Amino acid sequence: MESKCNLCPRNCNIDRNNKRGYCKAPNTIKLAKAAPFFYEEPVISGNNGTGAVFFSGCNLKCCYCQNYQISHELFGENVTIDRFIYILLSLADKNVDSISLISPTVYVLQIIKALDKVKHKLKIPIIYNTSGYEKAETINLINDYVDVYLPDIKYMNSLSSELYSNASDYFEFCSDAVKLMLELKPKLVYKESILISGVLIRHLVLPGLYKDSINILKWIKNTIDDLHSECLISLMSQYLPYYMSSNFPQIDRKITKYEYNKVVNKAIELQLSGFIQDKNSSKDSYIPIFDLEGIK
Repeated sequence: MESKCNLCPRNCNIDRNNKRGYCKAPNTIKLAKAAPFFYEEPVISGNNGTGAVFFSGCNLKCCYCQNYQISHELFGENVTIDRFIYILLSLADKNVDSISLISPTVYVLQIIKALDKVKHKLKIPIIYNTSGYEKAETINLINDYVDVYLPDIKYMNSLSSELYSNASDYFEFCSDAVKLMLELKPKLVYKESILISGVLIRHLVLPGLYKDSINILKWIKNTIDDLHSECLISLMSQYLPYYMSSNFPQIDRKITKYEYNKVVNKAIELQLSGFIQDKNSSKDSYIPIFDLEGIK
């Protein structure tokens, strides 16, 4: 995997020392921000925030990405493994309640090298915050270093995932990856109010796709029942038409109250546990400013 990068379903099969793949990531770690962040779910943020580490580059690149400066445009700074270790320890010294690795997929090999040296010093959970576009092999590689999986399930409909994220096979890979996460971390374990082991599945409701959202919730319910596992869900209403959304009139708007309520009501009907964002949460305050804070 190190000489020919096939960490994600894109399977670029290239040497990132000499060439850039779909994600555009280098073979070193590239970061855009590392700082306490207070807008995650309460079981992640706690009272002191999560130590959010924003990696530059993304293997999915949704057209509406609110973090497009780092996912598409690759804003950030390269850091060594030793510098990355220092950043992790510095976050822990700020008494954050967890460390969130945000869009870490394409840096899994470098993350493992760092955590091999420092994981024993980190007494707080490591969160693997991913788009869900993952390979089972990569999840198995990182599992011993991760305490909590925080995957998105963005789409079930392949036409939508192809149109908005150039990934017609998104749900094929995402569903397998989430099943594996639930098998690897089948129970929700807390220390006080902080989740220290388990799976929390996020779903952002998109304009015009509330029926797809409902199908995703049904899939989650059937999957956790079949696996006899536990998980939390987090329904999000915070979609805003960012970046290239204007090229797609059907998503160039906020979701409606009707759309969101249909999804929320289904989650309640299915008795899924977790968090439901308020409909009025679609605002810019959730979006971090990428300024290399904590990197230099």
